[in-house]
Amino acid sequence: MQTRTRIFGRLARAAAALATAIVFTHAAEAQTFATLVNFSGANGANPAFMCLVQGTDGNFYGTTVNGGANGDGTIFRITPGGALTTLHSFSGLDGAFPEAGVVQAANGSFYGTTDGGGANGDGTIFKITAGGMFTTLHSFDSTDGAAPTGALVQATKGDLYGTTYEGGASAYPGYGTIFKIAPSGALTTLHSFDNTDGSTPFAGLVQATNGSFYGTTIRGGAYDDGAIFKIMPDGALTVMHSFNGTNGDYPNGGLLQAADENFYGTTTTGGPFPDIYGTIFKITPAGALTTLYNFDETESHLPYDGLVQATDGNFYGTTSGATVTIYGTIFQITPAGALTTMHSFDSTDGASPYGGLVQGTDGNLYGTTYKGGANGEGTVFSLSVGLGPFVKTLPTSGEAGTAVKILGSNLTGAARVTFNGVAAAFTVLRPSEISTSVPAGATTGTVQVTTPGGTLLSNVAFQVRP
Repeated sequence: MQTRTRIFGRLARAAAALATAIVFTHAAEAQTFATLVNFSGANGANPAFMCLVQGTDGNFYGTTVNGGANGDGTIFRITPGGALTTLHSFSGLDGAFPEAGVVQAANGSFYGTTDGGGANGDGTIFKITAGGMFTTLHSFDSTDGAAPTGALVQATKGDLYGTTYEGGASAYPGYGTIFKIAPSGALTTLHSFDNTDGSTPFAGLVQATNGSFYGTTIRGGAYDDGAIFKIMPDGALTVMHSFNGTNGDYPNGGLLQAADENFYGTTTTGGPFPDIYGTIFKITPAGALTTLYNFDETESHLPYDGLVQATDGNFYGTTSGATVTIYGTIFQITPAGALTTMHSFDSTDGASPYGGLVQGTDGNLYGTTYKGGANGEGTVFSLSVGLGPFVKTLPTSGEAGTAVKILGSNLTGAARVTFNGVAAAFTVLRPSEISTSVPAGATTGTVQVTTPGGTLLSNVAFQVRP
């Protein structure tokens, strides 16, 4: 069976480490860790640089880079309780080796990318429904990009935006591209990197509250140590910051815009010598960068993915670098830079968590490990840190009249929905989903849902646009 190896040959930084059921739990103080799934190859193997996404049905969706019926990777669905369903096994021509996760669009379908396969062997963009109906939307041919490794993001106007690691206008193999694709499949290349403005973007993009997109490249820029960029929806690109090694190197993960409007992220390596094991940083919309934390050799290090801001205001992420007894960690870091290790993997419960975390609407954190577990093929896990349930909206911004889905838990019997205090008409579609629209007169602020169990608040402010 074929497995994905190019991923680590390209990155040249593999961290040393190393059945489906809830088989291992570990409690420490107010934290409860659970292994939800042990991948076995047949049901997928090696979930890579991706975050799970919670769908409107309350379940989580993701990908594995290897395994499945053909060894070319899978798309899967998992319930919060750990029941896994393989929705699709890639077979090469329809794509192969999905390194990123999927995103659920406003139409309810999920969209994602594969690093290889397709009609030209340069990767694909695909769509899949919750029921498993799969469509290849685009096959890259190098001239328009190659090897898309980052997740897609749906913009407020409906198109999907993403990056390719290679390809584009520069000479083979190219420095990568930024593209947009309509949900119907029409692709436009917005920018081809030329190394001076960045090279080889590995992660996807984030659309900020100002409407622009922000992202990272792992190489290129003024010092060839990676860059942070901003790109307008029309393709005009600005380099916001060039890493120089001492303040970080190799920003493999993407950016997160936090509640304070600043962006947060990680670099997989770099930092002040000799502690060159990765950093956590903050950068303002104006481009002023602050290093919040420098990892060192005494702890697990090498944060490959970005951060998530939970409802307590703190950030959570993962490291994959191993020590003698630790095979990666889950950490918490405050906006001021105080870091706490929340869980240390020991290989039996997973190893090498290359992907990031997502906070489910039940308050728990969910993620994956590339290796470890009962079969050594990776795991899906959850971690409770004592945070309560909340609601989130899809999308997170829009003008008056925009259709909005509210995701949560135990929404049956909801009596009231408000957008920053302005009441909205709504329909409860199922226990995990409410259908509504932005009411006239609403302003930017928190969405509230009143249920028989109490009032649930949205995890981020809904941005009401003119």
